[in-house]
Amino acid sequence: MIRITIYGFMGHMGRRIWACARDDGGFALAGAIERLNHRDIGEKITADVSLSSDIDAGLDNTDVVIDFSCHDASPVFAAACARHGKPVVIGTTGLTRGEMEKIRECSGTIPVLVAPNMSLGVNLLFKVMPAIARALGDGYDIEIVEAHHNRKKDAPSGTALGIARRICEATGRDEDKDLVYGRHGETGPRPKRQIAVHAIRAGDIVGDHTVIFSAPGERIEVTHRAHSRDTFARGALLAAKFIVGKEPGLYDMADVLGLS
Repeated sequence: MIRITIYGFMGHMGRRIWACARDDGGFALAGAIERLNHRDIGEKITADVSLSSDIDAGLDNTDVVIDFSCHDASPVFAAACARHGKPVVIGTTGLTRGEMEKIRECSGTIPVLVAPNMSLGVNLLFKVMPAIARALGDGYDIEIVEAHHNRKKDAPSGTALGIARRICEATGRDEDKDLVYGRHGETGPRPKRQIAVHAIRAGDIVGDHTVIFSAPGERIEVTHRAHSRDTFARGALLAAKFIVGKEPGLYDMADVLGLS
């Protein structure tokens, strides 16, 4: 039985992670953490665990922490895990470079797995999109379109950025110069190596991502659509099983899936 603590427990993802963990049968809840002013602080989650705002609650008795909170809180939570010597899986999106660097520092002490998307299908996209971009070369324009529900706070999605950054790395593009986010006004002709990322926020869309490769005479579109948050929750639990007992270091879902 793997004992888990969940940061962001009452969020959409936190609740689905615990529901899927119960269905799995291989997990027990050691801690359920939410922000200080959450209306349900103190509510009983299990016979032994109440919803808490204490970031250290349950860590002494946990095997692994799963964090789906918010980007500015994740480095704080990772540091708490490092203090207690507990591995952590971070699925929070919108992490800044500075926040990611703080998390990376924690990986010198504990195993840390960071993934902007826990879906197995999306992580296959992360693997194959750079290979497609390299094979097609500069003759194909690349556009990325992502769509999410109207309550999502960050844009573009971490998944869209993850795809774009992997393509940049694989094709020698400069992330700061070659990536643009939407277009407006007189933009002029499209630069040859530009990658544009477009964000849609509407209704209750769980998560759609499409990568377009277009050249005169043909267009290739690769799309992943998430039908349920359980896709991400099951991926997070798979990551939690993977990281228990690992050496300190920074991991991602490619490691979980054997794609590294």
